[in-house]
Amino acid sequence: MLNHATTELFFEDLEVPAANLVGEEGKGFRYILDGMNAERILIASECIGDAKFFIDRASAYAKERNVFGRAIGENQGVQFPIARAYVQMTAAAHMVDHAAGLFEAGEPCGTEANMAKLTASEASWYAADMALQTHGGFGFAEEYDIERKFRETRLYQVAPISTNLILSHVATHVLDLPKSF
Repeated sequence: MLNHATTELFFEDLEVPAANLVGEEGKGFRYILDGMNAERILIASECIGDAKFFIDRASAYAKERNVFGRAIGENQGVQFPIARAYVQMTAAAHMVDHAAGLFEAGEPCGTEANMAKLTASEASWYAADMALQTHGGFGFAEEYDIERKFRETRLYQVAPISTNLILSHVATHVLDLPKSF
């Protein structure tokens, strides 16, 4: 089972009585953006969990899988990608914690939420690829759950916001570069 579903909703000619107004009139888009910050932090947190899953699975497999009389985890070509995945996941987790702290304090956190989502989704994607490489052909065997999670974690490169839109946000809002679109 995949952990996501996408559905479109359409509202036409919907009138909402003034008594049902949430917040201040004219600030709805700002409220939506704040909600998207929470979503990005949540997705980033999920990506950290996915990265941990891949790192744990790859580490365990590298210790138990023996080829030519020794564990494959004794080889730097197997160890180093696992270690790199761990470093990337840990750095991303710090960014997620920072963004979540700002959000919980009611502080502006759009840039931090975007950067958390980008770093965490990239860490998860790297860890997924590393785990598949570590497992080799067994990475596609159902009992290891690598291939299933591999497909799931790829989603976060493009949703709920694509990496390119995040880079555009950082370029224009942080680096004060002109809009590219």
